[in-house]
Amino acid sequence: MVWDWQIFCKETTTGDQIVGCFGKSGDITYLDWILSAWGQTLVVSLLALAVALSVGLVIGTFRTLPNSPWLVRLGNVWVELFRNIPLLVQIFLWYFVIPAIFPVMQQLPSVVMVILALGFFTSARVAEQVRAGIQALPRGQRYAGLAVGFTTAQTYRYVLLPMALRLVIPPLTSESMNIVKNSSVAFAVSIVELTFFARQSGEETSQPVMMYLAVSVLYALSAFGINRVMSLIERKTRVPGFVAAGGVGGGH
Repeated sequence: MVWDWQIFCKETTTGDQIVGCFGKSGDITYLDWILSAWGQTLVVSLLALAVALSVGLVIGTFRTLPNSPWLVRLGNVWVELFRNIPLLVQIFLWYFVIPAIFPVMQQLPSVVMVILALGFFTSARVAEQVRAGIQALPRGQRYAGLAVGFTTAQTYRYVLLPMALRLVIPPLTSESMNIVKNSSVAFAVSIVELTFFARQSGEETSQPVMMYLAVSVLYALSAFGINRVMSLIERKTRVPGFVAAGGVGGGH
């Protein structure tokens, strides 16, 4: 096998070598393309993560409400529905089925459908972790909030959630890294992200090993960056000396 790393400096349509590796005047090199695909991967991942954290926080909280059994059931249905359908199937449902049922959604870009599918899929796992984090807190935390006159909503907002979210940062770190890897399924609906690039460029250049190797490095760098950011957040928000009443997990 010949390792020709100069392939990244070649123009994608003509195959001409480009000085400096970056295209000019409309020329696009494989280096331009892979960086653009990496950017698309990061955008999809970060927006899907925002959806997952927002929805997962609400659903996870619903599942711990003591006097709202219908909200608990709603949360349980959400988790079981999105956790037990394969992600790729959910991508196809959002891309093909839902727009057919709701024609107004046909106007949305395909990348939005992928973000929603990936975000809702991950939200079920985040909800499990938020539920576990709240239930890991000593019961006295809830009673103390109610005893000082807080409503249930205020007790969650000012007492339970601030503590629970600190506890679930480690599992949320894993989910944040997973969402970058799971974004690779977007290639199935022709989103030009890293996996799409590797498949397409590998066929064009007859160098699939190099292309997949380069993409693998970028996936690893993305996951490592998220891990470092989440570790920093965990150190900054750690409560010294606090021990939870039980283990924090979920998502299995």
